[in-house]
Amino acid sequence: MAITNGYSTRNQIKAALRIGTADTIDDELIDNCAGAASRLIDGYCNRKFWVVGSATSRVFQAEDSFFCSIDDMSGTALTLQTSTNADGIFDTTWAVTDYQLEPLNGDLDGITWAFDKIRAVGDYLFPTVNANYGSQALVKVTANFGWPYVPEPVTQATIIQASRLFKRYDSPLGVAGFGDMGAIRVSRALDPDVAQLVEPYRRMRLFA
Repeated sequence: MAITNGYSTRNQIKAALRIGTADTIDDELIDNCAGAASRLIDGYCNRKFWVVGSATSRVFQAEDSFFCSIDDMSGTALTLQTSTNADGIFDTTWAVTDYQLEPLNGDLDGITWAFDKIRAVGDYLFPTVNANYGSQALVKVTANFGWPYVPEPVTQATIIQASRLFKRYDSPLGVAGFGDMGAIRVSRALDPDVAQLVEPYRRMRLFA
């Protein structure tokens, strides 16, 4: 099977495992490990690093009248609408001069970031409260969601994690071997190197 929305290639993982490209017997298993490792990283980081193929519409709840956090967005092309009456009808379409995408410096300290916030800077403010129901998702964004490309640390993290998953198949009861200190166990969590590589990209979720 092909790797769907994976963050590394089959041959990259083969190279890490010292498996030649001509050896195809475990290709399907390697692809599965690549996909599983990618999804583990998604779960740890609370974000996805691939670009949705076409523009889609999603609704969000603004934090306040000036800020709205959104899912990661790979470009600046978007349609921003708000619901004035909180009735499910997004009747106000914002001009590009009415908002600002953030972070402004998306290539900071060698890390590339997708846009994940919108700031109101023009004629409109974000509606946040429905008098009858309290806070609601009153902001509608139509855009290409995802990242412009997979960050290199995420690719390297996927290679490490996928290689570890592959080796687990030869590790009965989670024991990869024995050393001076006893059994060497294969962890079921993210490899420490993986967690360290992707930690800068981790998005913290706040729940009321």
